[in-house]
Amino acid sequence: MSEAKHSTYSYFPGCTLRNKALDLDRYARSSAEALGFTLEEIPDWQCCGGTYPLAKDEIATKLSSVRALAAARDAKQDLVTICSACHNVIKQINNDMQTDDNIILKVNNYLKEDKIAYHGETKVLHYLEVLRDVVGWDTVKAKVTHPLTGKKIGAYYGCLLLRPGKVMQMDDPENPKILEDFITAIGATPVMYSQRNECCGAYTVFEDKTIPQKRSEKILANAEEQGADLLVTACPLCRYNLVKNKGKSRLDIVYFTELLAEALGVKDKVPVGMEAAYAAK
Repeated sequence: MSEAKHSTYSYFPGCTLRNKALDLDRYARSSAEALGFTLEEIPDWQCCGGTYPLAKDEIATKLSSVRALAAARDAKQDLVTICSACHNVIKQINNDMQTDDNIILKVNNYLKEDKIAYHGETKVLHYLEVLRDVVGWDTVKAKVTHPLTGKKIGAYYGCLLLRPGKVMQMDDPENPKILEDFITAIGATPVMYSQRNECCGAYTVFEDKTIPQKRSEKILANAEEQGADLLVTACPLCRYNLVKNKGKSRLDIVYFTELLAEALGVKDKVPVGMEAAYAAK
């Protein structure tokens, strides 16, 4: 298995980064090029399902994630994700394939025809973890050509990046700092507010449409009260809810990769090999 120091990573973009969240993908790729690492998209990846299946007998919906994990292992690369939902699903399923004998047996029985046998060998990293643990915040700061000096930015984690804490292991789920450290590295000022790691209510919309509205309004009001000029997130669904339910809030909600690309001076750059996709946007 590759070590995290390698500069090329298998990359799982996920469905949303192919339509509604093209910018999250684009700025991640162009920023990676500027920082000296490569995102090598996994061929023929399939949707991760968007939510982690909790039922112990639900196996079929885990297969696409396992195929992606196995592809990264066979390429001798760590697997990088950006979308919070994709990261949560793939990280939890990878944990299943390391720890749950029943799921390991059933998944590998399903995948026999594909000649795949997988037992959790791949290391899964979020893009933010690559910045923190591989590139390093000092290096990010040194690469910044257009520091976002004077901008007061609130980090919005939501719930999927951080929980369940024992499996995700990205940061302290109750007192995270990875996004605040990112904001500092690009020259801006992080704004602390109590709702930054609370759920926006996204999936509750199927039960009651007013829940995400109320939750989003509370998050935005709290960030604004603490002096934030804008919020950054890694989650397309969180961004959708916050934007949809902005109401009278003055806050913009942007992907963290957009601010990274802006700070690195590559916001207008189209990543190598992606010209056609972004020309059709």
